[in-house]
Amino acid sequence: MVKLNRIYTRTGDAGQTGLVDGSRVSKADPRMAAIGDVDEANCAIGVALLAIGDEQAKAMLSRIQNELFDLGADLATPEGIDGALRILPDQIARLEREIDRMNEDLEPLRSFILPGGEGGSAELHRARAVTRRAERSAVAGADAFRPDALTYLNRLSDHLFVLARWLARDEGDILWQPGATR
Repeated sequence: MVKLNRIYTRTGDAGQTGLVDGSRVSKADPRMAAIGDVDEANCAIGVALLAIGDEQAKAMLSRIQNELFDLGADLATPEGIDGALRILPDQIARLEREIDRMNEDLEPLRSFILPGGEGGSAELHRARAVTRRAERSAVAGADAFRPDALTYLNRLSDHLFVLARWLARDEGDILWQPGATR
């Protein structure tokens, strides 16, 4: 368990931060950009949770928030560290099962959909967009990351998209109408 007695350590004042193995990297390192974007995605999910009343959705998102901390640890751990906290294929498979289960209640897509909707749907679309950014950041540093970490981010953005649609299923998708304002 993590124990933090002090929040500031002054060790990052010169623009470097520590990885799990104790090595130091620049805060501008692509690895740190990915970790920061994963943190922001977690925050966006936390905001979405404030607008969600559905208990099943809240349970899924709570698991995901914990897994995003696991993912942050995974991204902060160089290869070759025994016993490191890593994203596992089972976590990716669970996201896929949840996506499939939610999709059973949805109409097939007929167009791209506009981000929006009630019941937390709009906030989940924002979280999805932030997760896509985290994925792009992770891909930029892909040499440093395990494939399961990248797959998890890709699947998570799909999950958030489907969950946003699932929560808004009673009101229906807000469809993009190409050229509608011309």
